[in-house]
Amino acid sequence: QVQLVESGGGLVQIGGSLRLSCAASGRTFSMYAMGWFRQAPGKEREFVAAISRSGGITYYANSVKGRFTVSRDNAKNTVYLQMNNLKPEDTAVYYCAADWAVVPGPPRQDQNEYDYWGQGTQVTVSS
Repeated sequence: QVQLVESGGGLVQIGGSLRLSCAASGRTFSMYAMGWFRQAPGKEREFVAAISRSGGITYYANSVKGRFTVSRDNAKNTVYLQMNNLKPEDTAVYYCAADWAVVPGPPRQDQNEYDYWGQGTQVTVSS
């Protein structure tokens, strides 16, 4: 069982930056690939970024590539999402999720593969 708690969301102006954090409970954090997803009002939840168990492999949605960076600190049981050059279309509730990965490898982008989810943190980008 893993519990995930996101933090760092808030209101930011266009072009600004935010850093989201996701703290995980338990002693097996390094066995999980981690993902970030988001859900905007009236839209389905979508993939944003994912990172492998060791942090060596990362994937991004095309819409955030070059602006967002996902990273993790396994010693602190924490995964991060650094968001730069934010746009109004980035406004959403952001969720982190954990995917049990018995075998090291690329993280998955399908949210249905993720086992545990945080409660979400709101990011609002305004002018």
